Amino acid sequence: MAKPTAGPARVFGRTGLGCIAGAVALPPDGPGWQAVRLSRNRNWGHPMLVGTLRDLAARAKAQGFPALWIGDLGQPRGGPMPYGHSSHQVGLDADVWLELSPKPSLTVAAREEVVVPSLVLPDESDVAPARWTPRHAALIRLAAELPGVDRIFVHHAIKRQLCRTDAGAAWLRHVRPWRGHDSHMHIRLRCPTDQPDCHDQPPPPAGDGCDSSLDWWLTAEARHPAQRAPGPPPPLPVACRTVLEAR
Repeated sequence: MAKPTAGPARVFGRTGLGCIAGAVALPPDGPGWQAVRLSRNRNWGHPMLVGTLRDLAARAKAQGFPALWIGDLGQPRGGPMPYGHSSHQVGLDADVWLELSPKPSLTVAAREEVVVPSLVLPDESDVAPARWTPRHAALIRLAAELPGVDRIFVHHAIKRQLCRTDAGAAWLRHVRPWRGHDSHMHIRLRCPTDQPDCHDQPPPPAGDGCDSSLDWWLTAEARHPAQRAPGPPPPLPVACRTVLEAR
């Protein structure tokens, strides 16, 4: 569906299997941000998510960061995307590019062609020293310390670098390693407290995550994960049928 349903925001299910009613759009432009790849129509989310992104952009601008490029949030009614993500289904996830160079105000057409270089070496063993800067760490920290943030997903090499410089910091608990995410961070919020049909994943493990578990990401098992056998997708929550089929 090209448009959200009317009415208050309601989240059903979980980020990898769910939907949202009453989603709102992140505007294409605002103080401190430009939304990119708007043709995908994935700039929709729960009002709390849109407010969080506005807050992040404002705080970043106040600290001297250039405008942020904000990528996919979710579809107007959430649900599975045809490509690109297995999560982002309930309006509580957003991608923010880790591109810190000054940016002109781009046309909508130009935003379709945004290319951001990887911050990670080709062998994925570490960050690329020619590109990584302390300002990247500062922006990730700014996001991780926002109210309501559950997780910030980054490449494991980025997590490893943050552990070198900020081990023991409370905010590092929220920064979790995941495949890809070498040029952007994926922000995930906890379920809003007034959404009983929204289901959070278990909270991040205690501690800063700078332990031996990071070494797993360099193993053959991690680098070449087993492929799942094809099969029918799991069923969405029953309420999602009403949301996705509403006129």
